[in-house]
Amino acid sequence: MKKNIAIIGSTGSVGRQTLEVIRNHTDKWAVFALAAYENIDLLEEQIIEFRPQLVAVFDEQKAAELEERTKQFSFAPKILTGSQGWIEVGAQAKVDKVLFVSSGVSALPALYESIKSKKEIAIANKEMIVAEGQKIMDLAKENDVTIIPIDSEHSAIFQCLQGESPDAIEKVILTCSGGPFYGKSEKEMENITCEQALNHPTWRMGDKISVDCATLMNKGFEIIEAKHLFGLKEDQIEIVIHPQSIVHSLVQFKDGSVKAQLGLPDMKIPITYALSYPERIQTDWPRMELSALSKLTFIQPEYSFFKGPQLALAALRKGGSAPSKLREANDEAVQKFLAREIGFRDIYTHISAHTGL
Repeated sequence: MKKNIAIIGSTGSVGRQTLEVIRNHTDKWAVFALAAYENIDLLEEQIIEFRPQLVAVFDEQKAAELEERTKQFSFAPKILTGSQGWIEVGAQAKVDKVLFVSSGVSALPALYESIKSKKEIAIANKEMIVAEGQKIMDLAKENDVTIIPIDSEHSAIFQCLQGESPDAIEKVILTCSGGPFYGKSEKEMENITCEQALNHPTWRMGDKISVDCATLMNKGFEIIEAKHLFGLKEDQIEIVIHPQSIVHSLVQFKDGSVKAQLGLPDMKIPITYALSYPERIQTDWPRMELSALSKLTFIQPEYSFFKGPQLALAALRKGGSAPSKLREANDEAVQKFLAREIGFRDIYTHISAHTGL
């Protein structure tokens, strides 16, 4: 039987790829609801193709504009607005699974209501876990809800832990491509431009997350995520640079065994797993050929320059609101960098000055 899916953040990168997965498996999933911030042009296209019954637009003016447009359709969904609209999407009785793939923390109220409504939940939003991870996981446990991570690294860990006891974990190892500046000398790093920071060697992503990957702040946030998602201590989380982006993360167990999840760097793979969990389904995505890989390398990051992970660990140790303040300060710094107001290395300076880390 088909499952009804709601996607909060349908016009973003992961949202679009989620719809691509569903497009290829309409026998398994139906799009019941879509939610977005303000990109009603793309949202209109998604409505025409997937015919959701509910659509929520955070921006009230854009929602009114979209509602006017949909009056021309032979099929017109109910249009909801604001945070309350997202909440209604997340808690809708006819929805089986909700995917939270928006950016920022605007979807937090919707996430809480989805958990209370005991929905199946998949999440690809670092900011919400960083800001209120413990509260989210406590509420999920209270309501017997499994939070399925979509990001490739946490999906890899989640998959490696299937059938394993949490007590058996010695440590998890998050892999990192190294971003666009892996292997660069100190001199080469002196005058980094926005264009260089946005040119990720492996993944095609939005500007904000691309800069976070370049600073390794993205990996720092993933440390915080891993702590909450898997109930780990800070010293149980390690990072290695893996330029090939084939091994998406690893788990080392107390008997010395190590499990790794491998695959091509394609977000549709963890998205498909999040949608189909606890099952695996047949797909026609490109396959990895091990014989075509010349090598798989793993290298310790240069924390003396790429300070993102160390700042995240400092925030975890400080506790309280420190992780949330780290997220906010990083958002501000990245926006200033993208606006050409500060340099690349100034991102770290701004974060430290605004958080005391």
